[in-house]
Amino acid sequence: MARPSAAITFFLCGDVMTGRGIDQVLPHPSEPRIYEPFVRNALDYVELAERTNGTIPRPVDFDYVWGDALAELEARAPAWRIANLETSITTSLAVQPKGINYRMHPENVHVLHAARLDCCALGNNHVLDWGRAGLLETLDVLERERLTVAGAGRDAAEAALPAVLRGEGRGRVLVFSFGSPDSGVPFSWAADENRSGVALLPDHSPDTADQVVSRIVEHRRQTDVVVVSIHWGENWGYDVPVSHREFAHRLVDSGQVDVVHGHSSHHPKGIEVYRGRPIIFGCGDFINDYEGISGYQEYRAELVLGYFVTLAPGGELSSLVMAPFRLRRFRLERVTEGALAWLRRTMDRECERLGSGVVERDGALALSW
Repeated sequence: MARPSAAITFFLCGDVMTGRGIDQVLPHPSEPRIYEPFVRNALDYVELAERTNGTIPRPVDFDYVWGDALAELEARAPAWRIANLETSITTSLAVQPKGINYRMHPENVHVLHAARLDCCALGNNHVLDWGRAGLLETLDVLERERLTVAGAGRDAAEAALPAVLRGEGRGRVLVFSFGSPDSGVPFSWAADENRSGVALLPDHSPDTADQVVSRIVEHRRQTDVVVVSIHWGENWGYDVPVSHREFAHRLVDSGQVDVVHGHSSHHPKGIEVYRGRPIIFGCGDFINDYEGISGYQEYRAELVLGYFVTLAPGGELSSLVMAPFRLRRFRLERVTEGALAWLRRTMDRECERLGSGVVERDGALALSW
């Protein structure tokens, strides 16, 4: 099967959660009332972060939260920038009774432009936090802002469509996005022919993998690069379920998938290179408002990674570099030497279980396989 004739580098990251506390420090905050068991005001998350690491200026500029990641993106110059957007962009009041609900005011959408994102994966367990009205407004806002999306739609046909990223001399990248129930996506959120929702994976069976492949075949041209973005698994823990690994392998075995972009875990998980294709089982969060929340400190979730994936002209992985950052005062900043060493040890341990490894290189982490 033909593959692109030129190398391509793109940026991937895990969950970008610009709602709740982060929305409150942006120029156009939503009404701060929230509906959690123990927290009723989104400003409480701002105050918690400030008690932990110091004052956050308010309002911040739209580029504030991206911090030092912006210089890294400019230096590495990926052709495309792809993130899992785990926030509804809406003024909807139709809060869903699920305990945690992320919402960003539509006028704060410029925070996504600040990082020059090209594609927002929406197949996740927060995009319908404010009901189907909230989802429809999210889709309208992103469409108006010319931000490409995948994984959710006004009906099943639209939710199934890939994001198509085109660039002169770069060929096409197709991004397919899916949400999995084991990450907390309710079955009732699935889009159907008459109802908006997400592109839901009912399970991780061979039949479901084959259905995904069939969907890809409908859209893929011979020289396209295909990224399958999946929101799956629990928030904490390094274990990679056997079902996830077998599902990803079946996608790659089809010859139709070049990168599996997994997310949902709040911290990075191991990476496998299978038949020359990278499988990132859990990217970890990239932006959130968890600063100062106690529990699970052993995972050091304030330390995050941005993934720069380079595919060779034949489509196989050429390099995978992980840029490390620390979330502090709702902003991505460079890590200390000690934090970088901890990330290297942790990622090397988890990747080794999957047949790969991690080395430190010029202040970043490089995958070896």
